[in-house]
Amino acid sequence: MSEKTFKNCIYVVLILLILVFFTKDIDFFYQNAHDIEDPNSLEVLVNKLNRLDPLYVPPDLEPISLEYATQDKYLRKKAKEQFEKLSHDAKEKGFQIIAVSAYRDYHYQDQLFESYVKEKGEKYALKCSAKPGHSEHQTGLSLDVMGSNNDYDEFEKSSEFDWMIHNAHKYGFILRYPKGKEYITGFKYEPWHYRYVGQDLASLLYTQNISLEEYYYQYKN
Repeated sequence: MSEKTFKNCIYVVLILLILVFFTKDIDFFYQNAHDIEDPNSLEVLVNKLNRLDPLYVPPDLEPISLEYATQDKYLRKKAKEQFEKLSHDAKEKGFQIIAVSAYRDYHYQDQLFESYVKEKGEKYALKCSAKPGHSEHQTGLSLDVMGSNNDYDEFEKSSEFDWMIHNAHKYGFILRYPKGKEYITGFKYEPWHYRYVGQDLASLLYTQNISLEEYYYQYKN
């Protein structure tokens, strides 16, 4: 893809996202979503434009060690192994990285989204939570973390935040919804949400300072 074509793609996406966020047709993306063909790929792109089958369950889910997670948290095997290594290495340096949410099935996400709708309205829910089938958590490759302040909502204020920002990619994880990329990812900034994509891709995204969406626009088209 030429630089001009890439820029044009970004501009189109930005315009559409602005329309979604600032018009009544905030559900536009979901209405025009496509089915994901290879949900088992470690680089799978799940967002408001790409949906997983309601029956999809990752093939190799494993429980995260309770040393590094609250109870009953699962990730796919490779992501789980790398997250445990990340948490172990962080602990050796005096940090605490704990998984508070990981794999969620379609039904769980449906209930979660509806709870946001009931509590704060659909417009808020669409900005802050994914509809069922559009959540990365269903891939078994994403997790939410908390630090030593024991509050994932306040993870950015923890001593672990900076360490994660500069080291997560070494273990194959990316900050999935970065600040300043809201109109590209379609979701608000979430300093606690990390996604496993493999070390090579994670390092590329980190050094280029681009989101997973931008990677697909720039390298996959």
